[in-house]
Amino acid sequence: MYRLAVANPASAVYLGIVGASIVFEMAAALLSDPGIVGVWPFLLTAPTSLVTVTVGQVLWNDASPVWFMTAGVVFSALVQSFALGAVLETLRARRRVFTRPSRG
Repeated sequence: MYRLAVANPASAVYLGIVGASIVFEMAAALLSDPGIVGVWPFLLTAPTSLVTVTVGQVLWNDASPVWFMTAGVVFSALVQSFALGAVLETLRARRRVFTRPSRG
């Protein structure tokens, strides 16, 4: 499961992009007014992060705590990273099946 979620090229690049957006958001918040920079981690982890936002709104009446939103983005990134790894592994397996040399 770790290999599908983290240790493959597609998942590693995806997690790197999400991590970079979070670092950029934190830097923007510390150095100046972040504006709408905080929306990028949610967009990069959509649609899973949108489900966590909806759950947070239901549980806390439109005032979700920061820890819940952060956990939602992290959870969403890991779920989608796993999905990318699974798709990559499936495509690799199909390519191995179709490129086997024929015996004969």
